[in-house]
Amino acid sequence: MSHSSYTLKAEARERVGKGSARELRRNGLIPAVIYGDKQAPIAIALSTNEVTKRIHAGGFMTTVAEIEVDGKKIRVLPKDYQLDPVRDFTMHVDFLRVSAHSQVAVEVPVHFINEEQSAIKSGAVLNVVRHTVELNVPANDIPEAITVDLAGFKVGDAVHISHVTLPDNATPAITDRDFTIATIVAPAAGVEEEEEAASEE
Repeated sequence: MSHSSYTLKAEARERVGKGSARELRRNGLIPAVIYGDKQAPIAIALSTNEVTKRIHAGGFMTTVAEIEVDGKKIRVLPKDYQLDPVRDFTMHVDFLRVSAHSQVAVEVPVHFINEEQSAIKSGAVLNVVRHTVELNVPANDIPEAITVDLAGFKVGDAVHISHVTLPDNATPAITDRDFTIATIVAPAAGVEEEEEAASEE
């Protein structure tokens, strides 16, 4: 289910700061940081092209990677990245160090199925409240997506997290309420209601 892992080669960064980051970028590298697992953060430099390719391929934030630095391999999960808003290349990445037993919080995309077996078939509209749901999952078993089955949902229904079958080892990060993922709303709300009111008179 989850994407296969991949390896990124990195070099340790001695100098950290604005000037060195600019110099890295000129050389086709980006600064990144590996932190977590109760160890000191490591500043590294990665190939901009490699990382940007990975981000565009999808599943970047839900795939554990290995970063090879100074002959050591470190298992990581991307936690955050910044894109240059103008030129759409990666500026910086934060990685979280993970072990096989790490629990991590990950934003997992939501996929909807069986729309044709719900009110959407007859013109209702799926109003997606959350395109991703934050789950607590084992680092080595992150779902690629969660699937919401819309079969049987009618206009006015809301799809809550309790309607979703999550993988056995996944729990929602929000635990204090049964939050809404999507609602099924009437097409062009308001038009039909006016017609009904007119016919009742």
